[in-house]
Amino acid sequence: MQLNRAFSGDIVSVSLKPISFGRNIVLDGLERSYPTMVKQILTGLEDLKSDIVFFTECDVLYHPSHFEFIPEDENTFYYNTNNWRWDYPKDRLITYKGLTSLSMLCCYRKLAVDHYRKRLKTIVSHNLEESPGKEPLWARKWGYEPGRKRTKRGGFSNEKSETWDSLFPNIDIRHDKTFSRRKVEVADFTHPPDENSWMETNLDNIPGWIGLKKRFMINSKKK
Repeated sequence: MQLNRAFSGDIVSVSLKPISFGRNIVLDGLERSYPTMVKQILTGLEDLKSDIVFFTECDVLYHPSHFEFIPEDENTFYYNTNNWRWDYPKDRLITYKGLTSLSMLCCYRKLAVDHYRKRLKTIVSHNLEESPGKEPLWARKWGYEPGRKRTKRGGFSNEKSETWDSLFPNIDIRHDKTFSRRKVEVADFTHPPDENSWMETNLDNIPGWIGLKKRFMINSKKK
């Protein structure tokens, strides 16, 4: 897998069914939902021993340069904005200014543990685990990325966040089974990104990556 090639540190995977990847922890009897995702994240964070953590997901291709980053502040969440969303299985990728994703987060482990313990405590105390749907409205209002949405806008907390750009980009594969909405068209956004920063390209033009079409058997003529 690409993550094993790109990262040599400790990898913990938290799944609902056993998988052969890293140090796998299985949460039996849970259904796919936002509260479950919070439990998975917190479980992995509590199992890790490293001071600094990178959030990763199985459907993102991480470039080794992503893991060269070292956060300066122990109380700030950092997001790598050098990433492209792949409109899979098309040979089409998009990006825009300010594109941040939870899968691109790096921070000190203690900060993340404290944050997700608070999220889970709030979910449990308000009986939000019973909310219907994979992405309940309250979860979208909170925002999925810690530090990116202030409480005055409905966000969960007022923690700080910053961004950085790795030397080469990561590729977020937005297929039809992703947890959150794919958001690969301007029309997919409630608050559209800046039109002047919106960019589209194909797999041959992503720096630092070679042979992705062959690897994923992508037909460049597919629409």
